[in-house]
Amino acid sequence: MKAMLIAFAAIIVIAIGANQALEHLGFSSADFNTSSSVRLGE
Repeated sequence: MKAMLIAFAAIIVIAIGANQALEHLGFSSADFNTSSSVRLGE
């Protein structure tokens, strides 16, 4: 049971870290799917 809880915590940490890294590097879906006629982030 303890190992499963540690694994869940690791999954959460990895997911948050990956999300922050990809946002920082510019790999978000908003960056790839925008054009001049789409207004995102207002």
